Amino acid sequence: MAVASGFVSSVAELKTKMESTSLVHGVTSASSSSVACFPSQVRNLCKSSKIKLKVPERGAFGLSIRCEVNSDTLVRNDEIGSKASSLSALQLLKTSAGDRYTKERSSLLVIGLNVHTAPVEIREKLSIPEAQWPQAIGEICALNHIEEAAVLSTCNRMEIYVVALSQHRGVKEVTEWMSKISGVSVSDLCRHRFLLNNKDATRHLFEVSAGLDSVVLGEGQILAQVKHVVKSGQGVQGFGRKISGLFKHALTVGKRVRTETNISAGSVSVSSAAVELALMKLPTYSCTTARVLVVGAGKMGKLVIKHLVAKGCTKMVVVNRTEDRVAALREELKDVEIVYQPLTELLACTAEADVVFTSTASETPLFLKENVQTLPPVNSQVGGRRLFIDISVPRNVGSCVSDLETACVYNVDDLKDVVAANKEDRLLKAMEAKAIIPEEVKQFEAWKDSLETVPTIKKLRAYAERIRASELDKCLSKMDVDISKTKKKAIYDLSVGIVNKLLHGPMQHLRCDGTDNRTLSEILENMHALNRIFGLETEISMLEEKIRAKMDQSQK
Repeated sequence: MAVASGFVSSVAELKTKMESTSLVHGVTSASSSSVACFPSQVRNLCKSSKIKLKVPERGAFGLSIRCEVNSDTLVRNDEIGSKASSLSALQLLKTSAGDRYTKERSSLLVIGLNVHTAPVEIREKLSIPEAQWPQAIGEICALNHIEEAAVLSTCNRMEIYVVALSQHRGVKEVTEWMSKISGVSVSDLCRHRFLLNNKDATRHLFEVSAGLDSVVLGEGQILAQVKHVVKSGQGVQGFGRKISGLFKHALTVGKRVRTETNISAGSVSVSSAAVELALMKLPTYSCTTARVLVVGAGKMGKLVIKHLVAKGCTKMVVVNRTEDRVAALREELKDVEIVYQPLTELLACTAEADVVFTSTASETPLFLKENVQTLPPVNSQVGGRRLFIDISVPRNVGSCVSDLETACVYNVDDLKDVVAANKEDRLLKAMEAKAIIPEEVKQFEAWKDSLETVPTIKKLRAYAERIRASELDKCLSKMDVDISKTKKKAIYDLSVGIVNKLLHGPMQHLRCDGTDNRTLSEILENMHALNRIFGLETEISMLEEKIRAKMDQSQK
């Protein structure tokens, strides 16, 4: 009786600890297999004691624990009772933390906000400059349940792609990280974010790369931004095999869609839409006479200038930190008068402009209400209000500027009206493009799933090699000490040959290189069968190792 009571009290103590720490350790968000979440030591102890452990119910704190003790198990060896008592409930809970998600496969996830789900006021707070993407990858991969990561941050979206060891925990950790770096509350992020996993996440990135998820359907700049993700991720720890493979395949999809559907023909980019918006807001007769200021001569600024020239603008002022890029534009556009001014002359140049385009990477507004309200009014022939077209994220023009009667402010979210003009033609091309996406998703998923067989192949070969080496040592120990090197090599070669011959069949059935007619499901079936037959437990043990390594790293 003393033994059983000692064990039951230990379980009771464990339950109390689990209830008091459930919010910290995530008991309430455990997987549906409640027994898998319960400490392995307690399960083993119950098994050895012939005690039935039942965890079928969920109480206010997550798990409701119930033990059934048979009458013939009440008298047991004192050693079992002392073992149960010596392991405190808290110790059991800590040592089992890595076990909770070992039944769960790693997931490919995208957690993001874009122009369709969140306003620019939220997106700009989450914006990450391209130069900081590697640092962001490192911070995300330092989270307990994140193995690989990539960041895609543009004027229309901020999306984080990860390989998560636990889907639920991974989403939670990334969302909290996004809140920490942006100052946006978790509740606000949850209201505006979108979550996609595995095939849906793959499909989404392919559609993004193809220009099917852009405000301007078919626009080409997003493909270059996806390319920058791959370029900036090279050599960065955390931009791993699955994530890099995903983005490289997305580049292939984007190129294929544009080649086969011609979706980008006749479509407008964000910069050209900004010019179109300005022309829509200006009186017809002022389109070629309005005084134009372009702030920023980067990629977007350069495109704005080119689109202005295409619309008949022959003179403009460009404000930039350095003159190099402006000088290059002068060489390229020799028939256009482009006047360079440094950033220190920004307000003076704005005072003489009717239309101001902004496209810089500044993380703080360049124009505030107090700056703009002191500027002289514009010519009544251009509408009487100074026009600000801000295509930067974060925004270069403070939202308070729009309160002024002398100014009119538009940002990237206001470009939708321009895009609607030729939307029908592009929608027809988009339908053709969308037919390509499922094919590419299927190809990528087959490649990704084929990676699952690699650990099994390695573990099976290591298993066979251990047996071969052991049996070879036994054989040589029974032979004469002075056996010749030639005979030793012959015996060694024989053992290697036998192992290779025996492994050839299983290895062939795990190959995913398309050299045979086996389907992916058949190959994965073979993998699971070999795991069971040889006790490799590849998927579970590897995931457990990764989680434990992450936990150990975070505790240092």
